[in-house]
Amino acid sequence: MSVWTDLLEEQRQAALDDLLSRWHHWCMTERAAVGYEGVSAGFDGHQTSRQYDDQNGALDDAIENDIMVALNAIVENMAATAQLLLRDLARALCLGVDVFRNPRLPANRAVREELLCQAREELVERLVSAGIIE
Repeated sequence: MSVWTDLLEEQRQAALDDLLSRWHHWCMTERAAVGYEGVSAGFDGHQTSRQYDDQNGALDDAIENDIMVALNAIVENMAATAQLLLRDLARALCLGVDVFRNPRLPANRAVREELLCQAREELVERLVSAGIIE
C-alpha cells in the first residue's frame, strides 16, 4: 500500500473510534419511552424552532443526532456478533478502558480480535458508502 492509503486508513480508524465513543454516549442518553425521566408525556414531543439558535448549538445537536441515528441503523443491520463486538468497543472507547468481558463472545482473545477487525472493516465500508466518514 502507498503512504496515502495508509494515512487514509489511519484517519478512518481514528474517525471510527471517535464515532463509536460518541455513539455509546448517545445510546445512553436515549429514552425508552415518551414521558420517562421526569418529563411529561404531553410536553415531551414539543420542539422549539431552531431557525435562529446557532449560538446555543441546537443545529449542531440536530446534526449529531442525525449522524447517530444513521450509525445506529447501520450497526443494527450487521451480524449479531459484530453488533456485540462494536457495542463493547464503543463502551470501552467512551469510558476509556481497555477490556470488557462478554460471555456471548468467543473466549479466545485471538479469535475475538480477528472478529473485531472484520467488524470494524465492515463498519468503515458501510460508513464510507453512507457518507458519514470519508
